[in-house]
Amino acid sequence: MSKILVTGAGGFIGHHLVRRLREKGHNVFGVDIKPNEYVDMGENFYRLDLRKQTETQFFFASHKFDEVYALAADMGGMGFIADSQGHSGDIIWNNAMINLNTMRSAVSTGVKKYLYTSSACVYPEFLQEETNIKPLKESDAFPAMPQDSYGWEKLFSEIALQHYAKKSGMDIRIVRFHNIYGPEGDYSSGREKAPAALIRKVIIAKDKGKPYIEIWGDGEQTRSFCHINDCLKGLELIMEGDSQEPINLGRDEMVSINQLANSAMKAGKVELEIKHITGPEGVRGRNSDNTMFKAIHGWTPEISLDDGILDTYKWMEEHIHGIA
Repeated sequence: MSKILVTGAGGFIGHHLVRRLREKGHNVFGVDIKPNEYVDMGENFYRLDLRKQTETQFFFASHKFDEVYALAADMGGMGFIADSQGHSGDIIWNNAMINLNTMRSAVSTGVKKYLYTSSACVYPEFLQEETNIKPLKESDAFPAMPQDSYGWEKLFSEIALQHYAKKSGMDIRIVRFHNIYGPEGDYSSGREKAPAALIRKVIIAKDKGKPYIEIWGDGEQTRSFCHINDCLKGLELIMEGDSQEPINLGRDEMVSINQLANSAMKAGKVELEIKHITGPEGVRGRNSDNTMFKAIHGWTPEISLDDGILDTYKWMEEHIHGIA
């Protein structure tokens, strides 16, 4: 049984990961600046601001963890990270402080294995200017030209961790998430991701008898979406393996945002008009190349978009209606 720390444990992926690791019998600690609003965080959850170096170092030194899953980040959906919202500087500073403090504390307290959760946002914008793009493989990150501050900081932290590992010998993993979604996630704070936002719109339109939903842009921008259960399976395989290279974790089923909306309507058994309005759209197209993951781990994400959206829809509908 390992003593494991999950940072960002109050977040969507973080609290799912804490639960999965505890089910496997590990002694799991979680830290975040706030708890999860949908589920009880259980024992060994600590409210901690990882941007503060002294507090972070003291916490690590007090507990002596074997493994760290570094998920903590100041992040959100397209509406949050768009430059027009004025969050870019805060994203860079907050996330750089979180990651540098966590890495240094892990090295100085003898953490044996460290997994850093990066993002598909590290990939160059010039490779994502069309809807029907080639899937992004890990080597495409360079020459670097991420679209926004979040992507730049993620790429910087990947490099920083590789240098810390080279000097200390700490065993590291770096995973680049591609749009993870599922139940028990944010859907209304302004930081929610596209699947949750569209499901919310469909549920509310259905409840109010509204004949349409709104989508930013023309809806033809493309993405791939990976269900949380596949994400957790992927993380398990990555930690059990021995590769220290950055690796994609996402489904390679590329769909348009219009198709995503239709999947949400299918889950809700309702047909609605889609109205396209002005709003931040992000890159034009993005998809995960899973060649490296399949070669190393013999597996790729399996849950289809329709099945995953239906699972998420059921939870959100119950939660919005106060049933859960």
